[in-house]
Amino acid sequence: MALIVAATVVINYLVGIYYGLTNLIYTSLLTIALIIILRHIKRIKYSSFREFSLSPQTPPISILIPANNEEKNITASVSSALGINYPFFEVIVIDDGSTDSTLQNLINAFDLKKIDLIYRDVIKTAPVKTFYYNPQLPNLLIISKEKGGKADALNCGINICHSPYFCSVDADSVLERDALLRLIMPILESGKRIIACGGVVRALNGSEVINGAVEKVNLPRTILALLQIVEYLRAFLFGRVGLDALNATLILSGTFSLFDKQAVIEVNGFSTDTVTEDMELIVRLHRKQVEKERPYQIKFISDPVCWTEVPEKLSLLGRQRRRWHLGLIQSVLKHKIMLLNPKYGALGLFVMPYYFFVEMLSPIVEVFGYIIVIGCYFLHVISLEFFLLFLTLAIFYGTFLSTASIFLEELTYRRYPLWRHLFTLLLFGILENFGYRQVNSVWRMQAFFNYIIGRREWEYVRGGSRS
Repeated sequence: MALIVAATVVINYLVGIYYGLTNLIYTSLLTIALIIILRHIKRIKYSSFREFSLSPQTPPISILIPANNEEKNITASVSSALGINYPFFEVIVIDDGSTDSTLQNLINAFDLKKIDLIYRDVIKTAPVKTFYYNPQLPNLLIISKEKGGKADALNCGINICHSPYFCSVDADSVLERDALLRLIMPILESGKRIIACGGVVRALNGSEVINGAVEKVNLPRTILALLQIVEYLRAFLFGRVGLDALNATLILSGTFSLFDKQAVIEVNGFSTDTVTEDMELIVRLHRKQVEKERPYQIKFISDPVCWTEVPEKLSLLGRQRRRWHLGLIQSVLKHKIMLLNPKYGALGLFVMPYYFFVEMLSPIVEVFGYIIVIGCYFLHVISLEFFLLFLTLAIFYGTFLSTASIFLEELTYRRYPLWRHLFTLLLFGILENFGYRQVNSVWRMQAFFNYIIGRREWEYVRGGSRS
């Protein structure tokens, strides 16, 4: 019995140390993010990025929109893409075997006709059936193909697009008019080759969309969507900005990311054997460049915004979060040779360990940490002081990080302009840590069990972002 008690105490202390180190890392990322964002805002304030909308030197971009059964959203999404402020671009919609009116809605909305095109599958994909085009809209092309999944649809778009860069956009998303200009800026200004670049994804729920543009930003009415806004602010504004400063970005949202087409073709496109094709591609791009000893960057930019619908039902959100975490597990373990491998420099010695020990394992530590520490307190195995320290590290410090992210948004971009928006988000920044975060950890832990038992298929989410 004494041995069991001693082992339990050791486990409690290990959980406490884990939380302490994790929060130290998060604090460092928050500090770095604040410095980087303030510098970025100062730079773009005097930047002439809008001049690039008229410059012949601005490289063309292909906007790829994979769609499967998106009859409600697809025309608004395509209209948004066609209405962006960018000099040279094409919009390619890949209808991935839809069984609803997605294709017919596009044909009707944009007066499309069948055309014949030569299709070379440089990256192997499911068979392509038909192309649709309207000469009055020369930068719009619709591809109808057999169903192969989102990654397969994106690979199809890569095969047919003509631009040196492509941007992946979800079919339920709306781009801000200057989003691509802001996203291309680092590529035009950097001395290093940037092979991928991601922007911010915000919750569209509650906002007014007119003619494919977000005309009025508002907060959603549902509690679940409000909690996700806080979560997105924390993930994008300090998590990804802080990691970007270290060239440690392994996750760019497939909802809105820009890629160097040749770099992607070199690694054979998006993988169809993982459920988060966007993260796995980023890991593969990192790995290829390091192995080839090429100077490169993969960037996250904090001001280009894409608005997307987030799930408003608990069951749909659970599917999404299980899929996200399952994809993270697949991507990290698929490239486990990089973990703690000095051959990959900082990528192997810091970045992969961070994603393995902090991002991947955190739900297991959190769920079992709550069970063990709370159980031990009521069994009088640990002291009140240790129990309060655990609560501080596990819950109250998370509240600080959430509210700090909201203040960071208010100090910088202010996409939510009203005072009531700020106070509402601050309230939900507190509430998020009492129930929502713990349920999220349970979903993510379920992804581990799904991985272990071999259940690794795509959990489809209808009515919310799929990336």
